[in-house]
Amino acid sequence: MEAELTTDTVVRPVRDVDAEALGRVHATCWHETYDHLISKAALEKISPRRMAELWTHWASQGPDFKMFAALVNGEIVGFAGSGPARDRDAPAFRELYFIYLLDAHHGTGIGQKLFDAVVAKDEPLYLWVADDNPRAHRFYARNGFTLDGASHTEPFLGETLTEVRFVR
Repeated sequence: MEAELTTDTVVRPVRDVDAEALGRVHATCWHETYDHLISKAALEKISPRRMAELWTHWASQGPDFKMFAALVNGEIVGFAGSGPARDRDAPAFRELYFIYLLDAHHGTGIGQKLFDAVVAKDEPLYLWVADDNPRAHRFYARNGFTLDGASHTEPFLGETLTEVRFVR
């Protein structure tokens, strides 16, 4: 059974002042999401400060980039971002770069609200996701995505991570 969407949930555009909080949430989400795919030693290299620096960069992107944060009771618990395709052989003009949500908020509808904030209804786009992430695969399938057969292995924290491509 899915948890109820908290009434004190707000989804809004990312702001410059969010970088530190986004860095903390991003680092925590990577630990929660990739602990079975990447070694503990590699994951320990993730610091909230390093992730905050990354967010400072993301927040300064132009209007083609949509970056939204979800807040519950005023605290950031997740985020999502989309923008122009980054791949030369991209199957669509836009790419969903990421959706991350703290485990404690899975099943509440917040992930869907984040998705809806950064993706136009029925907009053709694509995304890359870890091959071994069944929860994310189910989420994207519910939102009209299918695997297109493309995969690649990406360097990730000094190790490698196999990603598969979904399109719609």
